Amino acid sequence: MLHGPEAWEESRRRVVEKQDSHPLLLDRGAVSRLRQLVHSEETARQEAARLATQLSATQDSLAGTKKALEHILNVLVDTERRLDEVLGSTSWRITAGVRKLSGGLRRVTSPGGGVTEAGSGRLPDEPPRQAPLTTGRSDYERWARLFDTLDTVVKKQIAQRLEPLSEHPLISVLVPVYNTPPAFLRAAVESVRDQVYENWELCIADDHSTDPAVGTLLTELAASDHRIKVVARPENGHIAAATNSALEVAQGEWVAFLDHDDVLPAHALALVVLALSQRPEAALVYSDEDKVDVEGRRFDPYFKPDFDPLLLLGQNYLAHFLVVRRRLVQRLGGLRQGFEGAQDWDFALRVTELIEPDQVVHIPHVLYHWRAHGQSTAEALDAKPYAVDAGRRTVTEHLLRTGGPAEVTTIPVTGHNRIRWPVPHPAPLVTMVVPTRDGRYLESCIESVLRHTTYPAFEVLIVDNGSEDPAILDYMTRHPDPRVRVMRDARPFNYSALNNAAVHEARGELVLLLNDDTEVASASWLDDMVSQVSRPGVGVVGAKLYYDNGTIQHAGVLLGIGGVAGHAYRFWAHDSSGYMGRLLLAQTMSAVTGACMLVRREVWQAVGGLEEEHLAVAFNDIDFCLRVRQAGWRVVWTPLAELVHHESVTRGPETLRIKEFVAETRFMQKRWGVDLERDPAYNPNLTLVYEDWSLAWPPRVAYGGEPAP
Repeated sequence: MLHGPEAWEESRRRVVEKQDSHPLLLDRGAVSRLRQLVHSEETARQEAARLATQLSATQDSLAGTKKALEHILNVLVDTERRLDEVLGSTSWRITAGVRKLSGGLRRVTSPGGGVTEAGSGRLPDEPPRQAPLTTGRSDYERWARLFDTLDTVVKKQIAQRLEPLSEHPLISVLVPVYNTPPAFLRAAVESVRDQVYENWELCIADDHSTDPAVGTLLTELAASDHRIKVVARPENGHIAAATNSALEVAQGEWVAFLDHDDVLPAHALALVVLALSQRPEAALVYSDEDKVDVEGRRFDPYFKPDFDPLLLLGQNYLAHFLVVRRRLVQRLGGLRQGFEGAQDWDFALRVTELIEPDQVVHIPHVLYHWRAHGQSTAEALDAKPYAVDAGRRTVTEHLLRTGGPAEVTTIPVTGHNRIRWPVPHPAPLVTMVVPTRDGRYLESCIESVLRHTTYPAFEVLIVDNGSEDPAILDYMTRHPDPRVRVMRDARPFNYSALNNAAVHEARGELVLLLNDDTEVASASWLDDMVSQVSRPGVGVVGAKLYYDNGTIQHAGVLLGIGGVAGHAYRFWAHDSSGYMGRLLLAQTMSAVTGACMLVRREVWQAVGGLEEEHLAVAFNDIDFCLRVRQAGWRVVWTPLAELVHHESVTRGPETLRIKEFVAETRFMQKRWGVDLERDPAYNPNLTLVYEDWSLAWPPRVAYGGEPAP
């Protein structure tokens, strides 16, 4: 359709043509009206364009305002925390008399007529002291008080959301008991009785406790509420047997698991039922959790990812709060004995063997408070050392049942499992694609690969993007190793186009994108990446990258950070275990960096490679990974493939291409929209402003599980 001057000329031509064949059609008034209509159309089009531009600017402004408000809240929280520290300090208390005496002297006129900072707590020229903001952002006790404490109004609102549901299933809460301190046991039972959702039954099995106070308390509790059932076991059988005894008297459609000294928040069962109403296909539900000390103070939250079978091999993150369809529990025969300390891990693995991944539902709320005291695993790993061995054995057996033999070892610092998959035989050929333009680290990159890589089957395809340095040209031309090839491509720099062209020339069934400013740091790096990408359903594998100083540069990508994505654990210590030990475990991520990314060639071809037109430099790896996920493949990050990355030294500073970067950012936001704020490998209770896994102020999820407004 023509607009503006073009439209006017076309209309005029048609009138003239009609005039030639039909002189009587010549009407000056009609021509004038036509001119006005065309002018009005052009004016309307310009106004629409102006409004579209204004709308875009307003959206950008709102996004910026949202991030600014979050930053302000972080600062306020940190300031309040530091104020609390001062007010609660010994020095503040013992100097109370001095402050009272000097109260009238706080504003003292100086000789120059000004006012000194007598009440500031610092010298006039001394910079203000400030604790790291991370401390304030991680103040979970304050966060929980602001965003996760239910008052009567919120409880009423949750109850009102339950009323119109067509189904209110009975939930059987199973509690195995043995010599529980009476105060802890009473608190556990009362936390169930205080539930907003009332269609529950509490099935308690006393595992032949030797403390008579336990039996007395259970009798009292059972008499106080008809929904409480108590089974007295004739002998001690440990936690699995006791749980199964409680299961025998359960009548609910769903079974929930609660340890005898832990507690549930009042909305736990309600949010489970609300989630089930939205996901009727669900077979297993789990939630986030935290710990509670003997004084009732909450700490150490675990804000979990959505279901990831790979991460479940490394750690049991499903256990608290866990709710499963009773028919599945009965089909499995309940919990297995012989895995005490990891019986819930063994149970979760066996359940997931019977269902599809999309039948596992994650509720991103803390619905379980794990009691931390001297004899609980919440307090210390060495409280129950047998649990670590049981966890290793249960994962080993799971892998044997599911046809995935692998080496399972224990990570000493966390007690989690490390899984090493076998490399296929024969080893598939890997083509390493290394774009460069006068890369000063090129030689060290290539030589580190050739000398320190134990994987036997690979070739290196250097993509020369117009190098001019004689030494680098000579290095590429005269390289003696037959595994090294050079492909000339002198087009203007376009990372996506360079890699797409090179992959077309690759010989391997696996393709590794590798920056020319990386160096190998672990000899078996490629073995591990190949073993991971060869697993069923895996399309892409990423590595662990370090800065020159040894801190972490990349350990997977988190969506939404800074508007599009950011690197997980950036600047963390190289030997850190990360958030809840996840930095030591292979896991599914939404994306990984293209600085070192292994891809099945069939997957590359299926999704069309990297986006050349709109993502010439930035975010092309993120976009590629998201399209791989969209096509049904998984993206995996492994901590066992380690390299040093002298980040982007060959391209120059990012500030030289701000305009392009902004355009690429907007393209990503337009293409992926809200997906960038809902990373299944991350959690809506964690920040999108920083890369440190600190808390989100406020969280991005409401009490019903839906995104917060």
